[in-house]
Amino acid sequence: MSLLVLGLVLFLGIHSVSIVAPAWRDAQVERRGERVWKGMYALASLAGLVLLIHGYGVARQAPVLLYTPPPALRHVALLLMLPVFPLLFAAYLPGRIQRTAKHPMLLAVMFWATSHLLVNGTLADVFLFGAFLVWAVADWISVKHRAVPRSVPGARPGALNDVTALAGGVVVYAGFLWGAHIWLTGVSPFA
Repeated sequence: MSLLVLGLVLFLGIHSVSIVAPAWRDAQVERRGERVWKGMYALASLAGLVLLIHGYGVARQAPVLLYTPPPALRHVALLLMLPVFPLLFAAYLPGRIQRTAKHPMLLAVMFWATSHLLVNGTLADVFLFGAFLVWAVADWISVKHRAVPRSVPGARPGALNDVTALAGGVVVYAGFLWGAHIWLTGVSPFA
Protein backbone atom coordinates (compact mmCIF):
# COMPACT_ATOMS: atom_id res chain seq x y z
CA MET A 1 0.00 0.00 0.00
CA SER A 2 2.92 2.35 0.65
CA LEU A 3 3.98 2.26 -3.02
CA LEU A 4 0.44 3.19 -4.06
CA VAL A 5 0.35 6.09 -1.60
CA LEU A 6 3.83 7.26 -2.63
CA GLY A 7 2.81 7.11 -6.30
CA LEU A 8 -0.38 9.05 -5.61
CA VAL A 9 1.52 11.70 -3.63
CA LEU A 10 4.09 12.10 -6.41
CA PHE A 11 1.65 12.00 -9.35
CA LEU A 12 -1.13 14.10 -7.84
CA GLY A 13 1.40 16.27 -6.02
CA ILE A 14 3.09 17.44 -9.21
CA HIS A 15 -0.35 17.90 -10.78
CA SER A 16 -1.36 20.03 -7.79
CA VAL A 17 1.42 22.62 -8.05
CA SER A 18 -0.88 24.99 -9.94
CA ILE A 19 -3.52 24.51 -7.25
CA VAL A 20 -1.41 25.13 -4.15
CA ALA A 21 1.59 27.09 -5.44
CA PRO A 22 0.90 28.79 -8.77
CA ALA A 23 3.42 31.58 -8.08
CA TRP A 24 6.14 29.02 -7.28
CA ARG A 25 5.32 27.15 -10.51
CA ASP A 26 5.54 30.35 -12.54
CA ALA A 27 8.84 31.24 -10.85
CA GLN A 28 10.25 27.80 -11.73
CA VAL A 29 9.20 28.20 -15.34
CA GLU A 30 10.82 31.64 -15.49
CA ARG A 31 13.99 30.49 -13.72
CA ARG A 32 14.52 27.17 -15.53
CA GLY A 33 12.63 27.72 -18.77
CA GLU A 34 9.39 26.14 -19.88
CA ARG A 35 11.01 23.13 -21.57
CA VAL A 36 13.06 22.20 -18.49
CA TRP A 37 10.02 22.65 -16.23
CA LYS A 38 7.88 20.48 -18.52
CA GLY A 39 10.65 17.86 -18.62
CA MET A 40 10.87 17.74 -14.81
CA TYR A 41 7.06 17.70 -14.60
CA ALA A 42 6.85 14.82 -17.07
CA LEU A 43 9.53 12.78 -15.26
CA ALA A 44 7.88 13.28 -11.86
CA SER A 45 4.48 12.40 -13.36
CA LEU A 46 5.84 9.27 -15.02
CA ALA A 47 7.60 8.12 -11.85
CA GLY A 48 4.43 8.70 -9.83
CA LEU A 49 2.29 6.90 -12.40
CA VAL A 50 4.61 3.87 -12.45
CA LEU A 51 4.65 3.74 -8.64
CA LEU A 52 0.89 4.05 -8.28
CA ILE A 53 0.18 1.42 -10.95
CA HIS A 54 2.67 -1.00 -9.44
CA GLY A 55 1.54 -0.18 -5.90
CA TYR A 56 -2.11 -0.69 -6.83
CA GLY A 57 -1.25 -4.06 -8.39
CA VAL A 58 0.60 -5.13 -5.24
CA ALA A 59 -2.23 -3.90 -2.98
CA ARG A 60 -4.80 -5.87 -5.02
CA GLN A 61 -2.97 -9.11 -4.17
CA ALA A 62 -3.94 -8.75 -0.49
CA PRO A 63 -7.18 -6.74 -0.60
CA VAL A 64 -8.65 -5.12 2.50
CA LEU A 65 -12.41 -4.99 1.96
CA LEU A 66 -14.12 -1.83 3.21
CA TYR A 67 -17.53 -2.31 1.59
CA THR A 68 -19.31 -4.64 -0.81
CA PRO A 69 -21.06 -2.69 -3.56
CA PRO A 70 -24.45 -3.95 -4.72
CA PRO A 71 -24.17 -5.64 -8.14
CA ALA A 72 -26.73 -3.23 -9.64
CA LEU A 73 -24.20 -0.40 -9.31
CA ARG A 74 -22.23 -1.98 -12.18
CA HIS A 75 -24.87 -0.61 -14.56
CA VAL A 76 -24.57 2.86 -13.04
CA ALA A 77 -20.77 2.69 -13.30
CA LEU A 78 -20.94 1.66 -16.96
CA LEU A 79 -23.28 4.58 -17.64
CA LEU A 80 -21.05 7.05 -15.77
CA MET A 81 -18.07 5.87 -17.83
CA LEU A 82 -19.80 6.63 -21.15
CA PRO A 83 -18.87 10.37 -21.24
CA VAL A 84 -15.32 9.84 -19.96
CA PHE A 85 -13.52 9.23 -23.25
CA PRO A 86 -15.44 11.83 -25.28
CA LEU A 87 -14.59 14.37 -22.56
CA LEU A 88 -10.92 13.37 -22.67
CA PHE A 89 -10.89 13.87 -26.44
CA ALA A 90 -12.76 17.17 -26.07
CA ALA A 91 -10.00 18.50 -23.80
CA TYR A 92 -7.76 18.63 -26.88
CA LEU A 93 -10.43 19.21 -29.53
CA PRO A 94 -11.95 22.66 -28.96
CA GLY A 95 -15.62 22.88 -29.79
CA ARG A 96 -19.03 23.06 -28.18
CA ILE A 97 -18.32 20.14 -25.82
CA GLN A 98 -15.18 21.82 -24.50
CA ARG A 99 -16.93 25.19 -24.09
CA THR A 100 -19.89 23.62 -22.30
CA ALA A 101 -17.83 21.38 -20.01
CA LYS A 102 -15.28 24.19 -19.39
CA HIS A 103 -12.71 21.68 -18.09
CA PRO A 104 -13.53 18.39 -19.81
CA MET A 105 -10.49 16.47 -18.57
CA LEU A 106 -11.28 17.23 -14.93
CA LEU A 107 -14.90 16.28 -15.51
CA ALA A 108 -13.75 13.02 -17.12
CA VAL A 109 -11.58 12.23 -14.09
CA MET A 110 -14.53 12.90 -11.78
CA PHE A 111 -16.81 10.55 -13.74
CA TRP A 112 -14.05 7.90 -13.96
CA ALA A 113 -13.22 8.02 -10.25
CA THR A 114 -16.85 8.09 -9.10
CA SER A 115 -17.84 5.17 -11.30
CA HIS A 116 -14.95 3.09 -10.00
CA LEU A 117 -15.70 3.96 -6.36
CA LEU A 118 -19.26 2.72 -6.88
CA VAL A 119 -18.13 -0.78 -7.85
CA ASN A 120 -14.84 -1.28 -6.00
CA GLY A 121 -14.77 -1.48 -2.24
CA THR A 122 -11.21 -2.30 -1.21
CA LEU A 123 -8.90 0.03 0.67
CA ALA A 124 -6.61 0.31 -2.39
CA ASP A 125 -9.59 1.26 -4.56
CA VAL A 126 -10.71 3.93 -2.14
CA PHE A 127 -7.16 5.34 -1.97
CA LEU A 128 -6.69 5.33 -5.75
CA PHE A 129 -10.06 6.47 -7.03
CA GLY A 130 -10.87 8.60 -3.98
CA ALA A 131 -7.58 10.50 -4.31
CA PHE A 132 -8.22 11.19 -7.98
CA LEU A 133 -11.77 12.35 -7.24
CA VAL A 134 -10.64 14.70 -4.46
CA TRP A 135 -7.83 16.04 -6.66
CA ALA A 136 -10.15 16.65 -9.64
CA VAL A 137 -12.71 18.50 -7.50
CA ALA A 138 -9.95 20.61 -5.89
CA ASP A 139 -8.46 21.43 -9.29
CA TRP A 140 -11.93 22.25 -10.68
CA ILE A 141 -12.46 24.75 -7.85
CA SER A 142 -8.92 26.11 -8.23
CA VAL A 143 -9.22 26.66 -11.99
CA LYS A 144 -12.28 28.84 -11.42
CA HIS A 145 -10.24 31.12 -9.14
CA ARG A 146 -7.04 31.40 -11.16
CA ALA A 147 -6.39 34.83 -12.60
CA VAL A 148 -5.29 33.59 -16.02
CA PRO A 149 -6.23 30.04 -16.92
CA ARG A 150 -3.59 28.11 -18.85
CA SER A 151 -4.73 26.96 -22.23
CA VAL A 152 -4.45 23.34 -23.27
CA PRO A 153 -2.77 22.91 -26.66
CA GLY A 154 -5.06 21.30 -29.17
CA ALA A 155 -6.64 21.44 -32.58
CA ARG A 156 -8.25 24.51 -34.11
CA PRO A 157 -11.80 25.12 -32.85
CA GLY A 158 -14.60 23.67 -34.94
CA ALA A 159 -17.75 21.58 -35.06
CA LEU A 160 -15.85 18.63 -36.53
CA ASN A 161 -13.94 18.42 -33.24
CA ASP A 162 -17.17 17.62 -31.38
CA VAL A 163 -18.00 14.85 -33.83
CA THR A 164 -14.46 13.50 -33.53
CA ALA A 165 -14.55 13.66 -29.72
CA LEU A 166 -17.90 11.86 -29.56
CA ALA A 167 -17.12 9.22 -32.18
CA GLY A 168 -13.57 8.62 -30.99
CA GLY A 169 -14.67 8.54 -27.36
CA VAL A 170 -17.42 6.02 -28.00
CA VAL A 171 -15.05 3.81 -30.02
CA VAL A 172 -12.46 3.86 -27.21
CA TYR A 173 -15.20 3.23 -24.62
CA ALA A 174 -16.39 0.21 -26.63
CA GLY A 175 -12.79 -0.99 -26.87
CA PHE A 176 -12.46 -0.82 -23.10
CA LEU A 177 -15.73 -2.67 -22.61
CA TRP A 178 -14.86 -5.43 -25.04
CA GLY A 179 -11.27 -6.18 -24.13
CA ALA A 180 -8.94 -3.32 -23.25
CA HIS A 181 -10.06 -3.07 -19.61
CA ILE A 182 -9.53 -6.76 -18.90
CA TRP A 183 -6.24 -6.69 -20.82
CA LEU A 184 -4.94 -3.70 -18.83
CA THR A 185 -6.32 -4.55 -15.39
CA GLY A 186 -7.22 -8.22 -15.45
CA VAL A 187 -10.79 -7.31 -14.45
CA SER A 188 -13.83 -7.45 -16.69
CA PRO A 189 -16.11 -4.40 -16.46
CA PHE A 190 -19.02 -6.84 -16.64
CA ALA A 191 -17.88 -9.09 -13.77
